[in-house]
Amino acid sequence: MSTEKNYNPINGYTMLFVLLVLVGGGIPLLRIYVGALLLFAAVFIIPGFVLVNPNSSRVLLLFGKYVGTIKKNGLFWVNPLYSKKKISLRASNFDSERLKVNDKLGNPIMISTILVWRVTNTYKAAFEVDDYQNFVRVQTDAAVRKLASMYPYDNFADEGLDEDITLRSSLNEVSEALEKEVQERLAMAGIEVLEARIGYLAYAQEIANAMLKRQQATAIVAARHKIVEGAVSMVEMALDELSKKELVALDEERKAAMVSNLMVVLCSDKDAAPIVNTGTLNH
Repeated sequence: MSTEKNYNPINGYTMLFVLLVLVGGGIPLLRIYVGALLLFAAVFIIPGFVLVNPNSSRVLLLFGKYVGTIKKNGLFWVNPLYSKKKISLRASNFDSERLKVNDKLGNPIMISTILVWRVTNTYKAAFEVDDYQNFVRVQTDAAVRKLASMYPYDNFADEGLDEDITLRSSLNEVSEALEKEVQERLAMAGIEVLEARIGYLAYAQEIANAMLKRQQATAIVAARHKIVEGAVSMVEMALDELSKKELVALDEERKAAMVSNLMVVLCSDKDAAPIVNTGTLNH
């Protein structure tokens, strides 16, 4: 047998009434043989009681043979010779430790995952793996390591590395891939993955400062690019307006000087300190 089987136990309250009858009848007759038999029967019945809470189960074994699983809630009675193993059917959270792994580009990163899971097949959880809770932890860590090696941490367009999916920006796609990978690994233990997502993601300490400087440099270059584009557009507009309104006639040399001065003013990090010319254009 490799599948789960539901077991229908005897109502526990009925057997509790039988137990009280045996005890009540055995005590007055304790001096004779019948009373001893009644009390022995009562003692034999007691280990058969089992209480199953909501979203919980009991896996029953008889001398190593799987009998079935109780998933009903309440007080029940089973064969006292059955061994009863408790398996929770509640959803559980697992927050993995931060693992140091290499991404697709070989950069060391720190990553962890948050997993929500629950047992759906008690037979597999009890007998297909040694310890299903430890199995969840180990296989989740293995899935995270594999996932991290499949995608880069971030895009590096300046080096010609432009990936469609990255760990930092493609959260939904990465979570779906992680959930699928973990589910495939945990299926043999009868476990369903309800949600899997990245809980922590960062560069490893030894390269964190270098990557921060790289990101800052990339941002500065992008900002400078925008500033230069805007400055060129403004200079072009200024020359066009001066030409249309014929406010002043500028030769090529004067235009070049004007473009140079405007570019310096518009692209400078600091405020310009203008010098007022009270003479002619030549002085």
